[in-house]
Amino acid sequence: MSELVEKAAAAAANAYAPYSKYNVGAVVRTTDGREFAGVNVENAAYPLGQCAERTAIGAAATAGYRPGDIAAIGINASPCGGCRQWLYEWRIPEVSFRREDGTVATYSAADLLPDTWDLPAGVGSTEPDNGEGAGADGAEAAQ
Repeated sequence: MSELVEKAAAAAANAYAPYSKYNVGAVVRTTDGREFAGVNVENAAYPLGQCAERTAIGAAATAGYRPGDIAAIGINASPCGGCRQWLYEWRIPEVSFRREDGTVATYSAADLLPDTWDLPAGVGSTEPDNGEGAGADGAEAAQ
C-alpha cells in the first residue's frame, strides 16, 4: 500500500528526532477508513522515545479503536522489533514500509514476526464477559 507509505513520509517531516536526525512517520488506516498519523518522538533518555508506529496506533486507540480495527499501516522505514510486536498484537493484516533501496515491501504483521510471544487465550481481551465470575478488578460481576 504505497499510498500510506507516501503519507507516512510526509508525516515524518513532523518527527522530533534531535539526537538521531532519523525522522520516521507512520499512518494507520482503520477498517472504517479513518487515518491516524504518528511520528517518532525522541528523548535524551533514549528508552523513553516513541516510535512512529506506536504513536499512530496510540492515536487510533485514543479515538477508541482496538486490536483488529486497523486494516493497514504505512511506514517510511522498516519497523523495529518492538514495533513488530505492537503490529502483531494489534493484528494489522497489511504492513507496508519503504526498504533501504527505496522499494515498498508489504507483509502481514504475523509474517514480520513469526513465532511471536502472544497473550494466553482470554488475557487482555476487549470482549465483554458474559456477566459471570470476577471482573478485571477481581470483584464479582453484577447480575
